[in-house]
Amino acid sequence: MTKRLSEDLRIVVLGEEHDRSGFTCGVESLDRYLKTRASQDVRRKANAVFILSELGRPNRILGYYTLCAMAISQGDVPDTARKHVPRYPLVSATLIGRLAVATDRQGQRLGAVLLADALQRAFESASTVGSSMVIVDALDEPAAGFYAAHGFVRLPESLRLVLPMRLAGGIPER
Repeated sequence: MTKRLSEDLRIVVLGEEHDRSGFTCGVESLDRYLKTRASQDVRRKANAVFILSELGRPNRILGYYTLCAMAISQGDVPDTARKHVPRYPLVSATLIGRLAVATDRQGQRLGAVLLADALQRAFESASTVGSSMVIVDALDEPAAGFYAAHGFVRLPESLRLVLPMRLAGGIPER
């Protein structure tokens, strides 16, 4: 599925035509994942990998994110989010496992574009697969700040942040 964001940007599922070897975001683990494991994860349905590119250069990856299903313990849900999730021992969730923007395109709000698309896709699929919240595991404090600025609530003493699914569909791009 192709989703057009503006006249020159689009987000699509990772395909063989995308130049994974040319991507670098400055975080070695995110670069390595895209170059060595992402295609395999897509084939095995372990993660959905979405690529941001320009219409004029569709093979060049400007950024990417991954989505997959997971569950967390009810006790790990912050009090501020508990009213939005069912009271089961395990709470179903959608994980944004990775989100990265090419080094030469950082600072252009493409991370917010990717996050908005990830939240919209998570929200749209939640009624089909059952998911009460979106979870991110930030790599560091600046990344945690990015997600917190977009409405995510941080779990105590961790870099994990959560957003109730019913709020995910209403988050505007920032």
